[in-house]
Amino acid sequence: MTPTAGPISAAPGSAAVTMANRLREAGLHEIRKAVVGQDEALELMLCGLIAGGHVLLEGVPGVAKTLMARALARTVSAEFKRIQFTPDLMPADILGTSIFDLKTQAFVLVRGPIFTDLLLADEINRAPAKTQSALLEAMQERSVSLEGKLSQLSPIFTVFATQNPVESEGTYPLPEAQLDRFLFKVEVGYPSDKEEEDILVAVNRGFDSGDLERAGVRPAMTREEVLQARAAMADVTIEPPVLAYVRKLVGATRKSPRIRLGAGPRAAVHLLLAAKALAALRGRGFVTPDDVRYLAGPVLKHRLLLSPDAELDGATPGDVLREVVSSVEVPR
Repeated sequence: MTPTAGPISAAPGSAAVTMANRLREAGLHEIRKAVVGQDEALELMLCGLIAGGHVLLEGVPGVAKTLMARALARTVSAEFKRIQFTPDLMPADILGTSIFDLKTQAFVLVRGPIFTDLLLADEINRAPAKTQSALLEAMQERSVSLEGKLSQLSPIFTVFATQNPVESEGTYPLPEAQLDRFLFKVEVGYPSDKEEEDILVAVNRGFDSGDLERAGVRPAMTREEVLQARAAMADVTIEPPVLAYVRKLVGATRKSPRIRLGAGPRAAVHLLLAAKALAALRGRGFVTPDDVRYLAGPVLKHRLLLSPDAELDGATPGDVLREVVSSVEVPR
């Protein structure tokens, strides 16, 4: 979904909202030292982090999906770990397991890479459903049940997952329960001609995407400031007509004859939280209908299953969602 209008200029909200806006500007400034273009994707990734949601990045190889996640982690001073999903990856490779320590003659719990701040699940659809399901509890409750014990994850634990939209050999479709736990599905496209030229110029001058420190990417905020920015969402108001608009948009996906499975209540909650986070990041103390319309695509599109007739017509979830959104009256 594309926005119907650009960011709306309005009076700022509380001091916390102002801080969230400052963090957005500082964070994007640092990330852009390493990433050329992809402004919309970067804002949505930062919005997901502030809203406490997870982000699925879909794009062909080589469009900087991994680089964006690494740069964001460095910008927010967060611990970053990467898991390369493969068909032989096991749940224990993600969560951890107990091993026998010969010195102590006892079993020791070794934590897996999921115990971090920002986790990159690279090519998540290359692992079977059994392995993907290892993320379900962590993504929903930010905790892990391991060897009969419940362990809490980082308060800013966020999953950034990537997948290739065209390659099907050796991949497994993400289960609906897994998809529903992603706040956003962000489509990462090709750069413009000018952006691609800027990339080539930077590489010709010695830019190395593997060395973010040399690229000049510096921390722009601390983990504590990320949590403070999340708290700013409490200061963002949403008027009853706009709140009803969120409900009507999500409800309309369940009534469309071209949609076999519409978005559930979690989608409505995610759309509300994302709209409040976006308003705070843009320096406003209130949500507008344009915020909701702008985020409807990234929040809802990956949760829809089309009817057989719509699939036969060659429609995509994005096409059908645009029809649904245009059918719901926008509050004035």
